Amino acid sequence: QKGNSNMSYKNPISREDPNAIEKLNVKLDECERLQDKMKEVNAYYRKYGKIEGCPALTTEEGLRLAEDMRRRYPIHTQPYPQYALTNNNAEIRRLKKRIEELSVAKETEYVGWEFEGGEVVPNKENCRLQIFFDEKPDEEKRSALKMRGFHWSPTEGAWQRQLNSNAIYATDRLEFLKPLDGHRPSELQPKVNVRDKGGEAR
Repeated sequence: QKGNSNMSYKNPISREDPNAIEKLNVKLDECERLQDKMKEVNAYYRKYGKIEGCPALTTEEGLRLAEDMRRRYPIHTQPYPQYALTNNNAEIRRLKKRIEELSVAKETEYVGWEFEGGEVVPNKENCRLQIFFDEKPDEEKRSALKMRGFHWSPTEGAWQRQLNSNAIYATDRLEFLKPLDGHRPSELQPKVNVRDKGGEAR
């Protein structure tokens, strides 16, 4: 619908983006302002029975939205249909959850370790758990890394995935990444989330 074509969640932000939190906050602000705007416009229409003159809309927006209503009537009887508010509110909740998850990863003091043939580094700046090998791992190891959600980054020269508790627990299952001191990677961490019965972090 033209009336809600500005919804920002049509352009997703990649988890690989090191500025994801900042961009997500911008999108969250856009969605929250859009929600307030839709509510205000609908309230104005209920009170006055028209869109023209609504202070939340520019003249151009008002004309476009009025035309949208004429096309949608009688299926929808308010400027912004209920599904538009419901969908946007769901996006607000999703963005808040993603921001919280990424923020926790940045705040948690993950610990890296050395393994036979390389090193694992928690890169908080880029929010990535990075694996550096002294030599290129063989095909079997590369396949195992991919199965656990790691991918090769030529720019970083490392195998990596998003830095969180799930990434730490994923390395527990990769025997060739076992720390030199014999502990499991998760046992080295001062702060990691409790796993559920399936072994994933909550």
